[in-house]
Formats: sequence, structure tokens, C-alpha cells
Amino acid sequence: MSIEHFNYFESLLAIMQKPDFYPHSVQGKIGVMQTHCSVVFLTGDYAYKLKKTVNFGFLDYSTLEKRHHFLLQELTMNQPIAPEIYQAVLPISQVGDRFILGSEENIVEYVLKMAEFPQSSLLVNLFTEGELKPEYLRELGLKVANFHQKAKTSDYIDNFGQIAIIKQSVDENYQMTEKYIGSVQTLERYQQTRQFTDNFLAQRVALFEQRRLSHKIRECHGDLHLSNICYWHHQIQLFDRIEFNEPFRLVDVMYDVAFTIMDLDAKGRSDLGNIFLNTYLEQTGDWEGVQVLPFYLCRQAYVRAKVTSMLSDDPHISETEKATAIALAKDYYQLAWHYTQISGGKIILMSGLSGSGKSTVANHLAPQLNAIQIRSDAVRKHLAGISLQIKGDASLYSAAMNERTYGRLAELGLLLAPQGFTVILDAKYDRSCWRSTIIQAAQAQNISLKIIHCQANLSTLRDRLWQRSGDISDATVDLLEQQWQQAETFTDQEKPYVITLDTEMQNIS
Repeated sequence: MSIEHFNYFESLLAIMQKPDFYPHSVQGKIGVMQTHCSVVFLTGDYAYKLKKTVNFGFLDYSTLEKRHHFLLQELTMNQPIAPEIYQAVLPISQVGDRFILGSEENIVEYVLKMAEFPQSSLLVNLFTEGELKPEYLRELGLKVANFHQKAKTSDYIDNFGQIAIIKQSVDENYQMTEKYIGSVQTLERYQQTRQFTDNFLAQRVALFEQRRLSHKIRECHGDLHLSNICYWHHQIQLFDRIEFNEPFRLVDVMYDVAFTIMDLDAKGRSDLGNIFLNTYLEQTGDWEGVQVLPFYLCRQAYVRAKVTSMLSDDPHISETEKATAIALAKDYYQLAWHYTQISGGKIILMSGLSGSGKSTVANHLAPQLNAIQIRSDAVRKHLAGISLQIKGDASLYSAAMNERTYGRLAELGLLLAPQGFTVILDAKYDRSCWRSTIIQAAQAQNISLKIIHCQANLSTLRDRLWQRSGDISDATVDLLEQQWQQAETFTDQEKPYVITLDTEMQNIS
């Protein structure tokens, strides 16, 4: 940036912090928020985003034409997912020493006009205030699942799932952060993190190709951390999609999912990230996608480390802000390295009749153990190709569909546990043949295994099923007697794995 442009930009920043610059009333003092590539001015009813004159290679706003183009892109891409927020791109003109918003005469800059929502509604600020509730993460899981299922895909987009393209963007991150080695991150952690991602890509070529061929590469959000999600007008809203770089946006859906999980992990709330993840997986049925999560978690933590490190080079922020950025970047580099440390996985089988509390217990355990919870009710409906909210007919519970369902549960559990994940297979598992498949495989592969058997009196089970509502399970009281009679007791081989929970006095179903 030239000295002349620097002075012009500083003058514009100062002017945009004055109420008389805007053609509407301003509520209180104008707030200013800065990132490495933009400045946002908060005026009360409206927010205005100004892109900085920067060129980082992966992001190029170096000319007025480029800034105009990418502001229009940002408007076009975000209006469909946040129509209440994104409003217009407006010119800024300079007449003498005055800057005028909305004038077409001698345009010197452009800004994106948005409806301003309370900063307290950002999920990152809800978290800070202790108000980020589990139900918000469940709603977010459903919102992101719906967004991804409707997101664009094509042969062109699929090509961005090629390992060479994925690796190029990851390598650029490492190259751009080499100058921070020794100050913000250590050489040892840098080398270990880079080795992990290199090995992951080299050793899982078939996995990444399968993701590409199954159209899991979509036009995603690209930057789905808590500062780009709000709870406003009684609903979760996503905003600020990546508009400046296709390889950051045309990505595996798990790329987006990983950003949110990583952000919650960084804040010490992996339990909330787990709730979001399991809600998303149950809705989409993309449990195989969990296999690429370690790679993308590591990548997203490293990206946040990179962009936070870059703030330390920004001449427009204070020394205090730079010191805060450096401390935060160090934490992100540490988290990226942490994701490279993969430990042994385990399988937990839930067991018990309908209404015995299996899913309630599993719901409680999964966030504590950071486990992948896979419910037979969801698996069954995904196999049948029907919505989770639709009540299944008799064919959904035929002997053949039972075999398919339990076969799929075993397939997923034995796919993910050897890769270091804790997996909760949440089903009745009331037949020895279904349990023995898992037990034999776990023994052969030295996978840790537990069976949690939930039980209660038949009358209690009936009451719970009568009262059940708003759940994807189709189990009814009419099935209970049959289940009770057909359930097979645990064999001597199975008993060492069994933990029995009497849920009789618990308010669960």
C-alpha cells in the first residue's frame, strides 16, 4: 500500500466513524470491528463492511474493481442464506476532501450495507456470556444439514475435491506461516502438524476420491465459525460466506462442519461441538464423513492460527490488539497440533427395549465422551430413503430391514472405531446374533467394547412410550409385548462386556 493510499484509507476510516457520514440516524457511538481483510462499522440499524486494500495471494482486494466485484459476490452469495441481513452494495464518492455515501460521482470505494443485528446475538458472544445453549447447537446442526443438502454441486465443483487442489490450499497455509515460526509457533509443532496433514492425504487417496464421486464437495460456507453465526429473530442464521476464493468455498461438507467443531473445541466446549456434529450426522446420514474430520479439524485450527497471526502485521490495529492476536494464534497452533494426536477408539452398544432409556443415556454419554452416536431409527430411515420425520410403515420394520439396519450399524461402528473414534451404536440389540457380530470383530481387532443394557418394568416402558413425542422413533406400545418375549438374554461370552442400568426411577424414555 502506498503512503498516499494509506493516508486516504485512514481518512476514510475516520470519516466513517462520524454520524454525519450516513444518510440515516446513528444510535450512539459507531462501533468498529476489524479483521485482517475488512472493517465493519456498526451504526445501530445498519452495518457497513469496507474491504481493506490487501493482497494475501489467497485473497486479493488490491484494486477498487476487485473490491467492488467481491462485495457484489458477497451480497449475491449470502442473500439466499441470510436475506434479512444482506441489503446492497453502495459506492462512496470523494468530492474535494469530503466522502459521500451513495453518490456515483468520482467513486473511490464501495461498501456492503447490511441490517445490523445485536452483537450479543452472535454465537461467539452468547458463548462468552454463558448463554450458548445445547438447543442452539441442535438447531445449528439441522440448519447446516439443510443448507448442505440444498447447496450447489456439479462436475466442476466435484473437481475441487481432488487431493492436489486440497493439498495446494493446505500447503499455502504452511508457507504463509513460516515467518511466524519461533515467535508464534514452534518449529517442532509446525513440522509435526504439516507431516500429519501430508500423511493423511497420501494414505487416504481412495477415501477422498469417494467423497468426490459421491458429490460431498459442494458450494459450502467456507468460514463457519461462531463469529459468522447468529441467533436473531428467533432462529439460527449463517452469514459471511467465503466469496474471495473458490477452493475455500467449493469444499467437502465436512470442511464446514469441522470449522464449527474446532471453534467450540478452542473454547473448551467440545461437548457442544459434539451435539452439533451428531445432530448434523443424524440428519444427513453422512457418518462416513467422520473419517475426514481429523484432517479438516487440523486444517481449520491452522487457518485460524494463520489469520490471527496476520493481525500482528496490520498497521491499523493497536499494540494491545496485536498482543491479544498473538496469544490467540498460539492457542490455535497448539490446537491444530492436538488434532494430530489420534488415540484408540472404542464401541459402546446400547441395549434394551423401546422406552428403556437407551437414547437418553446415549445422548448424555456422547458429549462427555465426544462419541459418534448412531441411532438405529435414523439408520433405518436413511436406508429406506425417507425423511426422519415421516412415520415408517410395516415394511420399515420387516426382518429383512432389521438385518440391513443392524448390518449398517456394525459396518459404521467397525469403520470408525479402528480410526480412533468412540462410537455409540444406539439400538435395541436384543438379539445375540446382532451383538455377536460386533463382539467378534472387536475381539479380532482389539477394539475396546462395552454393552450398556437399560431396563425398566414393562408398565414403565408402556407409560414412557405413551408420553413420547417429537422423536424420530416409531416404536409404539403395541410392540412392547413382542419385544419383551423375543429379547435374548446375554450369553456367558457377552456378560463381561455388560453394564446394566436400571432406569426405573429415572425420567427418561
